[in-house]
Formats: sequence, structure tokens, C-alpha cells
Amino acid sequence: MINVGLDYLNLSRSAETLSGGEAQRIRLASQIGSGLTGVMYVLDEPSIGLHQRDNDRLLATLKRLRDLGNSVIVVEHDEDAIREADFVVDMGPGAGEHGGNVLIADTPENVAKCEKSVTGQYLGGKNPLPCRLNARPSIPAECSSSKARAATTSKT
Repeated sequence: MINVGLDYLNLSRSAETLSGGEAQRIRLASQIGSGLTGVMYVLDEPSIGLHQRDNDRLLATLKRLRDLGNSVIVVEHDEDAIREADFVVDMGPGAGEHGGNVLIADTPENVAKCEKSVTGQYLGGKNPLPCRLNARPSIPAECSSSKARAATTSKT
């Protein structure tokens, strides 16, 4: 659990209170000790919410799974994860209906040289990541109390 950034969890925590990322990383931690090989793991943004130290541990864990003879496919936007990948498939040119095309499928080093790829431009140091045009609006200042924040994130 430490290697996937979940050392803060305790046994009294119920499963329904876990975030999707936490639940995904618990399943990953259980697989590490299983000794299975020839398995394909597909993970959706496992680094979300992790401190850099824990992200480094997660990446080492994913490499360990790979080195055991498994395939590890990760959907990720984290720069470190992209740079540490053996192979990158970059989709685009935009998100959602503005994307869906494979722009490049190659090593991170070669992706960084691909000028038609926003990811490549970023990895190559040619362009900072653009701001999201339709990003979720932030909570207005008048709603900054913890009660208002909780209300905007509660599941009903």
C-alpha cells in the first residue's frame, strides 16, 4: 500500500468512502503480491492526487509489474509517467470531439520531437501546456466556507 501512495489509509475506512483512484491503487497493490505474470493491467490516471514522492513510488511499482512479465497500459497526463513510459500513444489533436486520432505512437523521446502533438511540444520544451478552454469553474469566493465546498462535492 505504501508503494502505491496509500499509506495514510487505515482498516476502519469503509470501501464506499474511497475515491476511484484510491480503489484502483488498492487493486493494484493486491496484484503486486499475487505473483501473476502475463496479465494486462489497464489503469486510468493512477497518479491523480498523489504527492510527487508517492508518484515516484507508483511509477516504480508499475515498472515492477512490467518487469514481472505483465503488460501495463496507463491512460495518464502526468509528465513523469509519460517520460518513464516504454511507449506512448498520443491521441489528439484536441480533446473529446476535437480528437480521437493517433498523432504519434512511439517512445517518449520521439514523441518529444513530434511537432503536431501538443504532448510532444510540451515534452520537447517548445510549448507550455495550454489552459483548458472549458475548465470547470472554481468555487466563487462567497462560497468558500467548508460547508459550501462540501455541498458542491457531495454525492446525492
